[in-house]
Amino acid sequence: MPRRKGKAGPLAEQRSYPRLTLDDRRGIERGLDRGESMREIARRLGRAPSTVTREVKRNRVYLSPRDMEGQRFPEGDQPGLCGLLAAPPGVCNGCNKRRCGCSRRPKAAYRAVRAQALADEELREARKGVDETESGMAMKLETIRSDLARGLSPAQIAATRPSLGASRSTIYRWVDEGYGGMSNMELRRKVGYKPRKRKPGGGGTRHSDRRSYAAFLALPQDARDGCWEMDTVEGRQSDSACLLTLHNRAARFQLALPMAAKTSEETKRVLLGIGRVLGRDGVRRVFRCVLTDNGSEFADEAAIAAAFGEGPGETRLFYCDPMRSDQKGACERNHVEVRKLLPKGRGISFDRLAPADCSLLMSQLNSEPRGVLAFMPPARMLLAAFGDDARAIMDAYGIELLDPSELDLTPACIERARAERGERPLRG
Repeated sequence: MPRRKGKAGPLAEQRSYPRLTLDDRRGIERGLDRGESMREIARRLGRAPSTVTREVKRNRVYLSPRDMEGQRFPEGDQPGLCGLLAAPPGVCNGCNKRRCGCSRRPKAAYRAVRAQALADEELREARKGVDETESGMAMKLETIRSDLARGLSPAQIAATRPSLGASRSTIYRWVDEGYGGMSNMELRRKVGYKPRKRKPGGGGTRHSDRRSYAAFLALPQDARDGCWEMDTVEGRQSDSACLLTLHNRAARFQLALPMAAKTSEETKRVLLGIGRVLGRDGVRRVFRCVLTDNGSEFADEAAIAAAFGEGPGETRLFYCDPMRSDQKGACERNHVEVRKLLPKGRGISFDRLAPADCSLLMSQLNSEPRGVLAFMPPARMLLAAFGDDARAIMDAYGIELLDPSELDLTPACIERARAERGERPLRG
């Protein structure tokens, strides 16, 4: 089929010739098998005869392994050389003796599938390496290495540093290929996690049927999408303190508030503190729907519901089914971000966590650009959604919106701040 013609030039008609496709190559193979000339094949494909000739000569293959031992395709008039190979394009396609057997060597043929594979490999080889000066590449690699060391992912680096001119997949490839001395060990999500030690399951918290997960699913879609998911994060086994986490599904905003103990009384105390910041009306505006698990710290459903401003005839607090943490998966996934700064199994004591540590933790997490938010930070999304109420929460708990260059999603971030305040390290 003829190719679409471009605009005519002042001297001759100009055409655009894209790369040959597998269908084109199959057309060439069929034409060679029928004994057509290069011009006939080219006319049928809408290509130049020289294009077809070069394609056949470049991607023809030997038919016998013995012919490949240090030999090149012979050219010109040589004694004993078959006439089909001596004349362009030099292949055995279309030979009458090909099927009944031929003793002449060498033998060569053009096969479309093999030619396509050779062409693709040639293109891949041509695209290897980096089209960049040595000094420019060194600068880019140093920037990427520095950002990876601060805990940023390749997707976040690509989004916050457009001047690099590198996509997420490009950064992953550079790291995988070891450019600049980098390795996949610097990509935390590519390193395997230790198997989780699961505790024996309990009976679960008893709650009213109107607070069940089935009742939560019966809510309108917008209510479920904008809900808050509540959970706790623990430190060492010997610690009594933990973090109460509240994660907004829509904004990906994370509150992480210290609790002296993992009890329902402490949960109530922390939630009442949020109520004092926002007031009853503010709590009702922000926390319209909350989904939590069945831990014993959430057993007092009446007190927790009241802390979220639940009034007569309405339900704001819902519980997941027992042993189904996946039903509040957004919160569970965001705990991975918390563990960037407070990793498990590193001897970090939650009993030593100060409010200033939690403020720094929340500032880092909520300033982190998120791909699901088009690489906007959660803090900015919460401000857009709740305005003055969001500002009141951030001011009360010392949450700042940081520039991407200020992000440090590693445990060293909190330890440095504690050292500046003259406090003991969390580890040890």
